[in-house]
Amino acid sequence: MTAPVRVLLADDHALIRSALHMVLVDTPDIEVAGEAATGTAAVTLTQELQPDVVLMDIRMPGLDGIEATRQITAAPTAPRVIVLTTFDDDEYVYGALHAGASGFLVKDMALEEIVTAIRVVATGDALIAPSVTRRLIEMVTKQPTPASDVPALTGITDREREVLTLIARGATNAEIAVRMHITMPTVKSYVGRLMTKLAARDRVQLVIVAYRAGLVTP
Repeated sequence: MTAPVRVLLADDHALIRSALHMVLVDTPDIEVAGEAATGTAAVTLTQELQPDVVLMDIRMPGLDGIEATRQITAAPTAPRVIVLTTFDDDEYVYGALHAGASGFLVKDMALEEIVTAIRVVATGDALIAPSVTRRLIEMVTKQPTPASDVPALTGITDREREVLTLIARGATNAEIAVRMHITMPTVKSYVGRLMTKLAARDRVQLVIVAYRAGLVTP
Protein backbone atom coordinates (compact mmCIF):
# COMPACT_ATOMS: atom_id res chain seq x y z
CA MET A 1 0.00 0.00 0.00
CA THR A 2 1.34 3.44 -0.95
CA ALA A 3 2.15 5.72 1.98
CA PRO A 4 -0.15 8.75 2.30
CA VAL A 5 1.07 12.19 1.24
CA ARG A 6 2.05 14.06 4.41
CA VAL A 7 0.98 17.71 4.32
CA LEU A 8 1.92 20.66 6.52
CA LEU A 9 -0.69 23.44 6.65
CA ALA A 10 0.78 26.95 7.02
CA ASP A 11 -1.74 29.77 7.38
CA ASP A 12 -2.24 32.42 10.04
CA HIS A 13 -6.04 32.08 9.84
CA ALA A 14 -7.20 29.28 12.13
CA LEU A 15 -10.51 28.92 10.27
CA ILE A 16 -8.75 28.26 6.97
CA ARG A 17 -6.43 25.71 8.57
CA SER A 18 -9.42 24.07 10.22
CA ALA A 19 -11.37 23.83 6.95
CA LEU A 20 -8.38 22.34 5.12
CA HIS A 21 -7.71 19.96 8.01
CA MET A 22 -11.28 18.66 8.03
CA VAL A 23 -11.15 17.89 4.32
CA LEU A 24 -7.68 16.35 4.31
CA VAL A 25 -8.17 14.22 7.41
CA ASP A 26 -11.02 12.43 5.60
CA THR A 27 -8.90 11.83 2.50
CA PRO A 28 -7.39 8.31 2.70
CA ASP A 29 -4.23 9.03 0.69
CA ILE A 30 -3.38 12.30 2.48
CA GLU A 31 -2.25 12.85 6.06
CA VAL A 32 -1.99 16.16 7.93
CA ALA A 33 1.53 16.17 9.37
CA GLY A 34 1.10 19.43 11.28
CA GLU A 35 -0.06 23.04 11.27
CA ALA A 36 1.79 26.36 11.44
CA ALA A 37 0.38 29.84 12.04
CA THR A 38 3.52 31.74 10.99
CA GLY A 39 6.22 31.49 8.34
CA THR A 40 8.86 30.88 10.98
CA ALA A 41 6.85 28.01 12.47
CA ALA A 42 6.38 26.56 8.97
CA VAL A 43 10.15 26.45 8.41
CA THR A 44 10.78 24.90 11.83
CA LEU A 45 8.02 22.31 11.56
CA THR A 46 9.11 21.36 8.04
CA GLN A 47 12.56 20.55 9.38
CA GLU A 48 11.09 18.56 12.27
CA LEU A 49 8.23 16.74 10.55
CA GLN A 50 9.64 16.27 7.02
CA PRO A 51 6.29 16.56 5.18
CA ASP A 52 5.95 15.77 1.48
CA VAL A 53 4.00 18.94 0.69
CA VAL A 54 3.65 22.30 2.43
CA LEU A 55 0.46 24.27 1.78
CA MET A 56 1.74 27.82 2.30
CA ASP A 57 -0.19 31.06 2.73
CA ILE A 58 1.63 34.12 1.33
CA ARG A 59 0.60 36.74 3.84
CA MET A 60 1.63 35.78 7.35
CA PRO A 61 3.01 37.81 10.25
CA GLY A 62 6.76 38.07 10.60
CA LEU A 63 8.32 35.76 8.02
CA ASP A 64 6.02 35.81 4.99
CA GLY A 65 5.18 32.84 2.81
CA ILE A 66 7.69 33.75 0.10
CA GLU A 67 10.70 33.84 2.40
CA ALA A 68 9.47 30.76 4.25
CA THR A 69 9.18 28.96 0.89
CA ARG A 70 12.70 30.06 -0.06
CA GLN A 71 14.13 28.68 3.20
CA ILE A 72 12.18 25.43 2.95
CA THR A 73 13.07 24.68 -0.68
CA ALA A 74 16.75 25.42 -0.05
CA ALA A 75 17.08 22.20 1.95
CA PRO A 76 18.68 19.18 0.20
CA THR A 77 15.56 17.05 0.73
CA ALA A 78 13.01 19.82 0.39
CA PRO A 79 9.29 19.08 0.22
CA ARG A 80 7.13 20.54 -2.52
CA VAL A 81 5.46 23.85 -1.67
CA ILE A 82 2.03 24.96 -2.85
CA VAL A 83 1.39 28.66 -2.36
CA LEU A 84 -2.11 29.84 -1.53
CA THR A 85 -2.85 33.25 -3.00
CA THR A 86 -5.74 35.66 -3.40
CA PHE A 87 -6.59 37.88 -6.35
CA ASP A 88 -4.81 40.78 -4.60
CA ASP A 89 -1.53 38.89 -4.31
CA ASP A 90 -0.36 39.28 -7.93
CA GLU A 91 2.84 41.01 -6.93
CA TYR A 92 3.81 38.05 -4.76
CA VAL A 93 3.29 35.25 -7.28
CA TYR A 94 6.45 35.87 -9.29
CA GLY A 95 8.51 36.06 -6.12
CA ALA A 96 7.04 32.81 -4.87
CA LEU A 97 7.95 31.10 -8.14
CA HIS A 98 11.57 32.15 -7.78
CA ALA A 99 11.47 31.05 -4.15
CA GLY A 100 10.86 27.50 -5.36
CA ALA A 101 7.10 27.02 -5.14
CA SER A 102 5.71 24.20 -7.28
CA GLY A 103 2.08 25.24 -7.20
CA PHE A 104 -0.11 28.33 -7.00
CA LEU A 105 -3.73 28.07 -5.90
CA VAL A 106 -6.33 30.71 -5.18
CA LYS A 107 -8.12 30.49 -1.84
CA ASP A 108 -11.59 30.57 -3.37
CA MET A 109 -10.97 27.30 -5.23
CA ALA A 110 -13.09 24.30 -4.22
CA LEU A 111 -11.44 22.26 -1.49
CA GLU A 112 -11.59 19.21 -3.75
CA GLU A 113 -9.43 21.05 -6.28
CA ILE A 114 -6.87 21.80 -3.58
CA VAL A 115 -6.81 18.10 -2.67
CA THR A 116 -6.17 17.24 -6.32
CA ALA A 117 -3.38 19.81 -6.49
CA ILE A 118 -1.68 18.27 -3.45
CA ARG A 119 -1.68 14.86 -5.17
CA VAL A 120 -0.33 16.32 -8.43
CA VAL A 121 2.49 18.27 -6.79
CA ALA A 122 3.43 15.34 -4.54
CA THR A 123 4.24 13.28 -7.65
CA GLY A 124 6.82 15.86 -8.74
CA ASP A 125 4.68 17.81 -11.19
CA ALA A 126 3.57 21.42 -10.83
CA LEU A 127 0.16 22.99 -10.87
CA ILE A 128 -1.07 26.56 -11.14
CA ALA A 129 -4.65 27.77 -10.95
CA PRO A 130 -5.64 29.00 -14.45
CA SER A 131 -6.39 32.53 -13.21
CA VAL A 132 -2.94 32.72 -11.61
CA THR A 133 -1.27 31.32 -14.75
CA ARG A 134 -2.68 34.11 -16.89
CA ARG A 135 -1.54 36.83 -14.50
CA LEU A 136 1.85 35.21 -13.98
CA ILE A 137 2.56 35.10 -17.71
CA GLU A 138 1.40 38.70 -18.07
CA MET A 139 3.82 39.72 -15.32
CA VAL A 140 6.71 37.84 -16.91
CA THR A 141 6.16 39.23 -20.38
CA LYS A 142 5.68 42.82 -19.19
CA GLN A 143 8.95 42.85 -17.27
CA PRO A 144 11.97 43.82 -19.39
CA THR A 145 14.40 40.93 -19.63
CA PRO A 146 18.11 41.81 -19.95
CA ALA A 147 19.74 40.09 -22.92
CA SER A 148 22.02 38.22 -20.53
CA ASP A 149 18.96 36.69 -18.82
CA VAL A 150 17.27 35.39 -21.97
CA PRO A 151 17.47 31.57 -21.78
CA ALA A 152 19.48 29.87 -24.53
CA LEU A 153 17.52 27.08 -26.17
CA THR A 154 20.33 25.97 -28.47
CA GLY A 155 21.00 22.89 -26.36
CA ILE A 156 17.61 21.30 -26.99
CA THR A 157 16.49 19.23 -29.97
CA ASP A 158 13.66 20.15 -32.34
CA ARG A 159 11.39 17.59 -30.70
CA GLU A 160 12.21 18.91 -27.24
CA ARG A 161 11.48 22.42 -28.48
CA GLU A 162 8.10 21.20 -29.72
CA VAL A 163 7.33 19.66 -26.33
CA LEU A 164 8.41 22.85 -24.56
CA THR A 165 6.12 24.92 -26.78
CA LEU A 166 3.15 22.68 -25.98
CA ILE A 167 3.92 22.80 -22.26
CA ALA A 168 4.02 26.60 -22.38
CA ARG A 169 0.64 26.61 -24.10
CA GLY A 170 -0.82 24.62 -21.23
CA ALA A 171 -0.97 21.15 -22.77
CA THR A 172 -0.98 18.16 -20.42
CA ASN A 173 1.29 15.17 -20.94
CA ALA A 174 -1.66 13.24 -22.39
CA GLU A 175 -2.43 16.05 -24.84
CA ILE A 176 1.23 16.28 -25.86
CA ALA A 177 1.30 12.52 -26.50
CA VAL A 178 -1.71 12.78 -28.82
CA ARG A 179 -0.44 15.88 -30.64
CA MET A 180 3.02 14.43 -31.24
CA HIS A 181 1.90 10.81 -31.75
CA ILE A 182 4.18 9.50 -29.00
CA THR A 183 3.67 7.49 -25.82
CA MET A 184 3.22 8.94 -22.33
CA PRO A 185 6.58 7.53 -21.12
CA THR A 186 8.25 9.27 -24.07
CA VAL A 187 6.58 12.57 -23.14
CA LYS A 188 7.76 12.22 -19.55
CA SER A 189 11.27 11.51 -20.82
CA TYR A 190 11.21 14.68 -22.92
CA VAL A 191 9.95 16.74 -19.98
CA GLY A 192 12.66 15.33 -17.72
CA ARG A 193 15.39 16.13 -20.23
CA LEU A 194 14.07 19.66 -20.69
CA MET A 195 14.15 20.25 -16.93
CA THR A 196 17.74 19.04 -16.79
CA LYS A 197 18.96 20.99 -19.83
CA LEU A 198 17.18 24.20 -18.88
CA ALA A 199 17.88 23.90 -15.13
CA ALA A 200 14.15 24.08 -14.39
CA ARG A 201 12.85 22.82 -11.07
CA ASP A 202 9.50 21.83 -12.50
CA ARG A 203 6.93 22.37 -15.23
CA VAL A 204 6.10 25.87 -14.01
CA GLN A 205 9.65 27.05 -14.60
CA LEU A 206 9.66 25.45 -18.06
CA VAL A 207 6.71 27.70 -18.95
CA ILE A 208 8.59 30.77 -17.73
CA VAL A 209 11.72 29.78 -19.70
CA ALA A 210 9.65 29.37 -22.87
CA TYR A 211 8.11 32.81 -22.52
CA ARG A 212 11.38 34.50 -21.60
CA ALA A 213 13.07 32.93 -24.62
CA GLY A 214 10.30 34.17 -26.90
CA LEU A 215 9.39 30.62 -27.91
CA VAL A 216 5.74 31.47 -27.26
CA THR A 217 3.93 34.76 -26.68
CA PRO A 218 0.73 35.59 -24.78
